[in-house]
Amino acid sequence: MTDLSPPETVRPARARRVAAAQCALNRVPAITLYFWLIKILCTTVGETAADFMNEELSLGLTGTTLVMSTLLLMALVLQFRAKRYVPAVYWFVLVAISIVGTLITDILSDKVGVPLALSTLSFAAVLLATFALWYATEKTLSIRTIVSVRREAFYWAAVLVTFAFGTAAGDWLAEGLALGYLKSAVVFAALIGAVVVAHWRLGLNAVIAFWFAYVLTRPLGASLGDYLSQLPEDGGLGLGTITTSALFLGAILAAVSYLTVTKRDVIVAK
Repeated sequence: MTDLSPPETVRPARARRVAAAQCALNRVPAITLYFWLIKILCTTVGETAADFMNEELSLGLTGTTLVMSTLLLMALVLQFRAKRYVPAVYWFVLVAISIVGTLITDILSDKVGVPLALSTLSFAAVLLATFALWYATEKTLSIRTIVSVRREAFYWAAVLVTFAFGTAAGDWLAEGLALGYLKSAVVFAALIGAVVVAHWRLGLNAVIAFWFAYVLTRPLGASLGDYLSQLPEDGGLGLGTITTSALFLGAILAAVSYLTVTKRDVIVAK
């Protein structure tokens, strides 16, 4: 019988075309230095913008939450409608979700009276449960393969919980344990450095290393935001939430504009 299967030399080319098609559908950016820089900027804005809207604009926690939740839903609609990764839309979602995640923790702490230690442990448990359900359903936690609505839904759910968890952990360390904002930032930066070393030198799985670092950037950014914006008598530099938010939002806008033009963070097939 004649073998009608394609020759071996054709199969790699087909595999490359399939991989390229999947990469074109990927709805999140490649993990580059730009990704981590903008992520930290977004986490800082999440802290300072929430405080600005709550205190300076006198919206209160409830009003701020309603406004930002509405903006987040609008941003998610744009993101899910996109056929591929669009820098402006993706980072719009991340800025909005960083603020909402911060507000969730603030409401639990300030309105409900949940201790920061309990919030931290509770969000850690929710995050682990989210990852477990995601992996059980999709058999992967890699963000290089966010090519379906269901995977993206798991992705954004996990991201939201990381922000709530990171806010609680950062506030618990800085305020609950009285470590202060700057020292807390140093602690979280050191932990991120340890994850990098574990990945590059000790063989820590790339996906696990990514999510550890992703979680830790939230309290790092929150601690930096509080350190820059809070008054000196409260352990900060006193720049205020308006100035700090404006500076970091401007940096985010510049970086996203650069990536939109250069496409340096678009995932490509290898």
